[in-house]
Amino acid sequence: MGILRQRYGVVALALLALGGLGSAAALAQTANFAPITLSSGQPTATVSGTTAGIFSVGNLAMRDQRGTICVGFADASPSHILTLQDPMAQITLQVNSGGSDTTLLLQGPTDSLIRCGEDSGRRNLDDRIQAQNLPAGTYRIWVGSHDQGQRINYSLTVGP
Repeated sequence: MGILRQRYGVVALALLALGGLGSAAALAQTANFAPITLSSGQPTATVSGTTAGIFSVGNLAMRDQRGTICVGFADASPSHILTLQDPMAQITLQVNSGGSDTTLLLQGPTDSLIRCGEDSGRRNLDDRIQAQNLPAGTYRIWVGSHDQGQRINYSLTVGP
């Protein structure tokens, strides 16, 4: 299984070099950890995972639409798949790692919609994304770290 995963990682990096964002998004549809499904009746969820990637999230986007720099390292496959069954007026993605310096990237429902996280505060280095007016659809979430290959256990809460 490890060799197969390494081969897919190499293929993903090659596709990024040759085809850019569209090819990587097509390859990276399976998440490493639990999926998240939200609706107006179930607007909040918490999932967990572990960072350990060597893939620079800057390969997906250097900056998001707001100008936030996209930094960090994650797996080439998204950490989680988020399905919004209904449009959401406001949504917050909050990483909690117990004090480690995490990174966060949200892509979807189209490949061109990207939001990158920022530290939650001066004393909280866990990343957070606050987004408004997200349409229903499928989104990909990458949770990473600032150091390549760093293993960080985290929980991710998504809700209004």
